[in-house]
Amino acid sequence: MKLTNTEKQFSVLFFVIVLFEIITGSTETLKMAHYIAKPAIVISLIFLFIKTSEGVSKSIKRITLLALVFSLLGDILLMFVEQSPHFFTIGLVAFLTAHIMYILAFLKHRNKQKPFIGFIVFLLIYASGLFYLLKDGLGAMLIPVIVYMIVILSMATTAFLRKDMVNNLSYNLVFSGAIFFMISDSILALNKFYEPLPFSNISIMLTYALAQFLIVIGILKLKKTN
Repeated sequence: MKLTNTEKQFSVLFFVIVLFEIITGSTETLKMAHYIAKPAIVISLIFLFIKTSEGVSKSIKRITLLALVFSLLGDILLMFVEQSPHFFTIGLVAFLTAHIMYILAFLKHRNKQKPFIGFIVFLLIYASGLFYLLKDGLGAMLIPVIVYMIVILSMATTAFLRKDMVNNLSYNLVFSGAIFFMISDSILALNKFYEPLPFSNISIMLTYALAQFLIVIGILKLKKTN
């Protein structure tokens, strides 16, 4: 993967921040630092994107920034779930909105000739298996979770449909990021609604951070488009 010097330097800083978040999130005595470390992940991506997105069209730039801002809001809200379950619901809405923003950004380069039935079938099989495991534990969250699943599957599909409409590097990074986002949200859902998973805080954060990183870098690799 060809990165600029700024992106290389940022990559080192970014994964130091992620490591710091994992340590503080896993250590009770460092909980206060965790409240700084977790938002710092997306905040750092926002700063990178603002600084280096001059080659990206204004419309995609605005939509991507909105996706990151709503992701940041979701991160903050989910830190306070222990205080009230309502924070989880509102956080879900924030991430739902972030995914919708990414969908709108990806649709700017939709390849209308790209076959996608096979990919949709794969996603539906994956989602059906996940839902089978989750359904008994969802309770009042049944409808919100179904809606969320539909939206994130749509996000992955629109990332897939960018094929041959953007350069290969941008496509591969964004599509990989969308898949990691699906994995991260799946682990989170299983941990919350199915059964606690070992090291879930680490796996959720690693896949989530990697997802956001790959999507942002992938969008930055776009050539100037309208």
